[in-house]
Amino acid sequence: MIQADLLKQISNTIGKTKVLELTRILKEQQFVLRDLIDLTFYPDKNIAFRAAWILENVFLQNPALYEPDLEYLLSRIKEVKHESCQRHYAKIIMHITGKKASATIQQKLNKLNLEPIVEQCFDWMIDPKVLVAVKVFASEALFNMRQRYPWITEELANQINFLMRNGTAAIQSRGKKLLSEL
Repeated sequence: MIQADLLKQISNTIGKTKVLELTRILKEQQFVLRDLIDLTFYPDKNIAFRAAWILENVFLQNPALYEPDLEYLLSRIKEVKHESCQRHYAKIIMHITGKKASATIQQKLNKLNLEPIVEQCFDWMIDPKVLVAVKVFASEALFNMRQRYPWITEELANQINFLMRNGTAAIQSRGKKLLSEL
């Protein structure tokens, strides 16, 4: 499958079953991840969302397989404007920075400057227009990166406390968990 074929497949509404089917096909055909990443920036936000949904599924099934594309994926993070895409990118960041990330991914991340990612995660947490799920995933990702950038701890605690003042149940729950671990 080439990028144009995938674009045709995701130009109409799709559900989880179709996402999983496309995920399987793309993996089998060793679809170029950069082409999928590029589709997440498609002008039509619905197509971009579907591409981001597939990207999350493809990437998180075996992140180590896509280690060569990790730097490209992270380099595009500041360009993610569609709120539905932000959710998928924040979730990917949360997973790749977590304790359970593969050694391959951890080694690659250690070689990269993650400060732009940290900055973007804080931007998502601060922006009142950003979806709650994005804020939750971004806060978890920041929590995961606090060892590498010790200054994150205090700033993250401040942001979580601020969000918890009027936050949703999801913010309250995750906030309490993260604050207790900080």
